Amino acid sequence: MASQEQVFDKLKTCLDPELGINIVDLGLIYAVNIEDSHVGILMTLTTPGCPLDSYFVKDITEKLKTIKGITDVSVELTFEPSWSPSKMSEESKDIIGFVN
Repeated sequence: MASQEQVFDKLKTCLDPELGINIVDLGLIYAVNIEDSHVGILMTLTTPGCPLDSYFVKDITEKLKTIKGITDVSVELTFEPSWSPSKMSEESKDIIGFVN
């Protein structure tokens, strides 16, 4: 069975194509649930109208299935709670010049 660490390491290779920052450091990942060979991801987007939803679902699914033992991936989008820059890592805030 895959570990949380393996899944998060792989999720960090999924980059927002507009910002060039990974989805973990952007604070888009809310939960990871691993059950046998299935991984469920609960995530958000920076805005409800973001056109990248299908891009992220495909990228996440393809990358997580490269982890040994993972055969099924589901990605659920939620906007509760809504995303805010406070969810970003300090490093990603520095990259885009976000000032508190």
